[in-house]
Amino acid sequence: MKTYRGRRNPKTIRVACLLLLDFVWLHFSSLLALLMLFDFNWSKLVSHAFMSYYWSYSFICAAAGILIFIPFKLYNSLWQFASIDELLHLVLAGVMVSIMRFVVNQLGITDFPVSFPLISGILLISMVGLSRLGYRILRNKFEPKNRPKQLRTLLIGAGNAGAMVLREFQTSIKSTNQVVAIVDDDSAKRGTYLRGVKILGNRFDITSIVEKLDIEEIILAIPTARVKDRREIISLCQQTRCRLKMLPGLFQLANGEVSLQRVRNVDVLDLLGRDSVQVDLSTISAYIREKTVLVTGGGGSIGSELCRQIAKNQPRMLIIFDIYENNAYEIQQELQRSFPELNLKTLVGSVRDKDRVDMVFSEFHPDLVFHAAAHKHVPLMEDSPNEAVKNNVFGTLNVASAANRYHAGKFVLISTDKAVNPTNIMGATKRICEMIVQTMSTHSETVFVAVRFGNVLGSNGSVIPLFKKQIAEGGPVTVTHKDIIRFFMTIPEAVSLVLQAGALAKRGEIFVLDMGEPVKIDDLARNMIRLSGFEPDVDIEIQYTGLRPGEKLFEEMLMKEEGLQTTENELIHIGRPLEINEIEFYRQLEALRRACEENNPDIMGLVAEIVTTYHRASVAV
Repeated sequence: MKTYRGRRNPKTIRVACLLLLDFVWLHFSSLLALLMLFDFNWSKLVSHAFMSYYWSYSFICAAAGILIFIPFKLYNSLWQFASIDELLHLVLAGVMVSIMRFVVNQLGITDFPVSFPLISGILLISMVGLSRLGYRILRNKFEPKNRPKQLRTLLIGAGNAGAMVLREFQTSIKSTNQVVAIVDDDSAKRGTYLRGVKILGNRFDITSIVEKLDIEEIILAIPTARVKDRREIISLCQQTRCRLKMLPGLFQLANGEVSLQRVRNVDVLDLLGRDSVQVDLSTISAYIREKTVLVTGGGGSIGSELCRQIAKNQPRMLIIFDIYENNAYEIQQELQRSFPELNLKTLVGSVRDKDRVDMVFSEFHPDLVFHAAAHKHVPLMEDSPNEAVKNNVFGTLNVASAANRYHAGKFVLISTDKAVNPTNIMGATKRICEMIVQTMSTHSETVFVAVRFGNVLGSNGSVIPLFKKQIAEGGPVTVTHKDIIRFFMTIPEAVSLVLQAGALAKRGEIFVLDMGEPVKIDDLARNMIRLSGFEPDVDIEIQYTGLRPGEKLFEEMLMKEEGLQTTENELIHIGRPLEINEIEFYRQLEALRRACEENNPDIMGLVAEIVTTYHRASVAV
């Protein structure tokens, strides 16, 4: 930073003042200690030989004390934010000064009483400490604060995280929160105070406290809370009309990073309240490390997260293959920033182009293939069924065939719960993709496997971003049907399952995630509205638009005839492969290829001949 002549450096002035003040305290603590030893009889003290020692050596001892203070950072700390560390440094510095005075006395340089170093040290620590505390009080009282309008806030949690958040709110000029009450489930804390704010009760007192104190915002500061407890607290908060924010996790406590920036809005995952899927990271790392990995659709929601997690496991090469160059470019740039040593290839191309796919395999010979490229939007594919077949079915067949020809080690298909008893063309094409994987696994050296999961939070085109946008615009929020339910997982969960499936794959399995309880979309929409500080159907209207063509009220994860087998991961299951007439299946595929190339208007009928569980309906229930 550029400095200008005549401009005073505030830090230099502050340090100079502290040095001068400490020099005075070093003198005065010695003098006061002597005076205490003489029962505060000044006349008796000045006539004693002790005073000659004091006048002879006090300046040198004070200067030595300043030199002792410097290594303990007493002049580098921001005392308006002083904490236990600064107090500990002060005490240690005072002890060192006392030791110095004791050594000087023992060497015969001075001849003070034996108790003098101890008494003078205690006085010195008290004087320096009180001066720093006074500086902090005066600064906080008189320093101008251009604070924004503050919201009356209820803090949930009086632990370490809560204390740090409260301190930040009270000291930061950027804070928009005035914490007026705290709740904590520890009954021993009830009625006590944290930084001057009273702890009024536990989680079950939230609604009454909000009403009594006119609370406008609630901050959940318990990053160690179990998912079940967090979900219950959020549910109680939903009974109020307050905005709710929270700390995202434990790392703030570990790194001391609790700050205004770390307090975030409640996420959809917090609303769902389910534990994350746990996978064996060591197994995943072992089969990816030093392998050439191809991710088709690598720029999409699932594909890009696959690339991120694969990059962490040190592959020999990662190949991103995507038809949409903007998405491919974005994930390429992100990976190059995050993993500068990664051997990364980003290729533009379509899985529908058999020659282009073959060229990629012949040049790079990938060991692992994660096939995420697909058309997935149900209503759009209902209007363009031939495109769904071309991209999903024959794109998969092109990539799977190339993996077989070039002896890839493993091929992992990204599938969907909509492939189970499908009522839409998208789900039916993904079921054919599963059948391709199961058929090819019977005669190929490549290990083929499919991974089936439900709706992914935050993926392109999912309902959550739509609800957020509609709420931000003031509504209405559109729900297709009041009783519609869905299973949900996060993108990282879905991807970790895909990677785990690759590690567990033997041949032809369909891996299925135990996704817990389904979520009613109407409840999800109402909860999102409440947690945004609004009342459903009062502030923001909910409109029911009716099921779209091909849409179900509920999704299934597994066809009844597939059965279910467990794996070493209790949340990951395997569907037993079905018997498929391979000759008939490939004959049907060839007829389907000709039909979709001709844009046959009856393409759905041909798909239904292959997928016997596909039941076409304009509105499915």
